[in-house]
Amino acid sequence: MTALHEVGDQLFAYVQRDGGWGWSNAGLVMGDGSSLLVDTLFDLKTTQAMLDTMAPLISIAGIEAIVNTHANGDHCYGNELVPGVDIIASEASADEMDELPPQALAALVDLDVDPLTRAYLQSAFGPFEFRNITMTPPTTTFSGRHEVDVAGRKVELIEVGPAHTRGDTLAYVPDADAIFTGDILFIHGTPIIWDGPVQNWVDACDLITGLGVTTVVPGHGPVCGLDGVEMVRGYLVWLYAEAKQRFEVGMSAQDAARDIELGSYADWGESERIAINVDSIYRELDPSHESAGVLANFTLMAELANR
Repeated sequence: MTALHEVGDQLFAYVQRDGGWGWSNAGLVMGDGSSLLVDTLFDLKTTQAMLDTMAPLISIAGIEAIVNTHANGDHCYGNELVPGVDIIASEASADEMDELPPQALAALVDLDVDPLTRAYLQSAFGPFEFRNITMTPPTTTFSGRHEVDVAGRKVELIEVGPAHTRGDTLAYVPDADAIFTGDILFIHGTPIIWDGPVQNWVDACDLITGLGVTTVVPGHGPVCGLDGVEMVRGYLVWLYAEAKQRFEVGMSAQDAARDIELGSYADWGESERIAINVDSIYRELDPSHESAGVLANFTLMAELANR
């Protein structure tokens, strides 16, 4: 169920449904008379619904800036609905936003593919409307670390990518012992490795743990504590070892994804993302690895989700 949760003093998490494909989270950090929005959503309808829910808060502390934690559309496609504000992202994320415009996702949903793959794509992306979105890029970019003053309240932006994507950023609120992680964390859902390397992602998890935060707002799934960070870290370490074993004996990435027994991770949502994840790990192990491609991996995910 989608809802706005107060997770600290003048600190809110907007958590969408079950956190599955496209159903990302966002946040609002309120200062004395203005606020910072952490991420927008996958289309204009979902973003407007979020802004309507936040309206009583925004009327007290208007949004003066947005942080996009990374370039995936479910964290930035709604930027246009908050006009005239500073939009902040890492340089790597800003560059990556140009590579997958909303119209490309609209085309993906409409591809003439086999019925199983088509049904999978429709299930993942069909609930969203991509054709009417005007991509609204960042106005401020940074590398490494960047501090934002939210009307006297400090928010530290920490770039930890490439990991999930090329420019992943954490938004740390020290006075609340809280952090918004973007898609460095999927809770009760399977992380997806678009970029890697895995070690960078593991290091990002360790950084979060080292901050000693008590409140963790993931990119997808329910608000959690450091136990959620450890779960994601454990999956990444486990999967890397499993994929490496199969790589070393010459198994193809797609066959490895079919072969790996998920065990305790089988109950996580979208466990079929192992298809993308193994392909990314193979690319990390061998930069000359030729990926089967996005469409082939979606076809494999459809197969795995239905076996």
